[in-house]
Amino acid sequence: MLVLTRRAGESIMIDNEIELKVLKIRGSQVHLGIDAPKKSTVHRKEVWLRIHGEPQAAPATKTGNV
Repeated sequence: MLVLTRRAGESIMIDNEIELKVLKIRGSQVHLGIDAPKKSTVHRKEVWLRIHGEPQAAPATKTGNV
């Protein structure tokens, strides 16, 4: 994992197409702006995990005599 330090108003670039900008920092919250091509999808990680099949417990199976 690459770790970078940025201040409000500063940015990082990803693949020459995506700009991630720190808009403001308030307490423990960081407000980010993302400028990416329309072909790119951007989701919060918890949403991405739901979309891509977050590992879930195996469904219970019925047992019994047939």
